[in-house]
Amino acid sequence: MKKNPAATKLHVRVTLAPGVALGPGKADLLAGIRETGSIAAAGRAMRMSYKRAWQLVEELNGSFRGPLVEASKGGSGGGGARLTRIGEDVLARYTRLHEAAAKAAATDLAALRRYLR
Repeated sequence: MKKNPAATKLHVRVTLAPGVALGPGKADLLAGIRETGSIAAAGRAMRMSYKRAWQLVEELNGSFRGPLVEASKGGSGGGGARLTRIGEDVLARYTRLHEAAAKAAATDLAALRRYLR
């Protein structure tokens, strides 16, 4: 195995309550929805099926006191999706938490890499 600092990643998954977790996949989906304005497009960018992307959005929306994603129905003008205020805040807080954890773990991750062949 080669030493590749770019391949070393810290994955943070936060269990907020029994059965309620937020990790890199859901965070990436939320970020993709924010960037594309579409649940389908965000899912495609992650190589995720449309059905799976919607399942995760429904799971997120049902886990918090308000929805994280609001979707509008399609039609002649097409549908769309956007993060709600709560969704923006949840994503921002998860991102900060992940960045803080990565910073705190950087020294130990570098030490672990040194043990690789």
